[in-house]
Amino acid sequence: MAILLFNRWDFSPVQVKDQGLKKYVNLVPIVVPKTNGKYGTMSIHKVKMSIVERFITKLFVPGHKGKKHKLTSGHVVGTYQNIAGSVRDGFAIIEIKTKKNPIQVLVDAIENGAMYEEVMGYRVGGMISRKAVVVSPQRRLDMALRLIAQEIFFKSFHNKKTFANVLADSLIEIAANDQRSNVIRERQRLEKEAEGAR
Repeated sequence: MAILLFNRWDFSPVQVKDQGLKKYVNLVPIVVPKTNGKYGTMSIHKVKMSIVERFITKLFVPGHKGKKHKLTSGHVVGTYQNIAGSVRDGFAIIEIKTKKNPIQVLVDAIENGAMYEEVMGYRVGGMISRKAVVVSPQRRLDMALRLIAQEIFFKSFHNKKTFANVLADSLIEIAANDQRSNVIRERQRLEKEAEGAR
């Protein structure tokens, strides 16, 4: 008997097409994506955490944007049960709308949101030089999850739709590589910036 996420969705048909991320996206079957911080002691252990659990924990604190914290998530509140319930409901909506496995839609969204290059500042003598660098797979995954969580978080404000509906619509949009999505636009912006700094 297969282990199903929330007793509904199967992990076995889910595939990671991006070879760079394959090792870092954990698709080990789990019923309830909650390990109670078992892998939270060291950052390298987060690879062992289910990708659905990492997505849920990222929704708790989507993170800030910009050095001056132009966008902040300091007022995020809620319980794991609430967020996990919203993710479960969002996955159900995704299944109805796309007729696809929602775990596959989440993985596709992560692959589309993960950038390959970014710009880093190096001090050369007395000035700071900006150069394009290749992003490590772990950082690609972390950044993709952060961008997706931020988009869902900010779209849910002043919106008549429920959080689950916003989550489902955002993941479907990102998985389809839709240009209206902020995640896709931000990835393209950062990669274009890196191309100019090469």
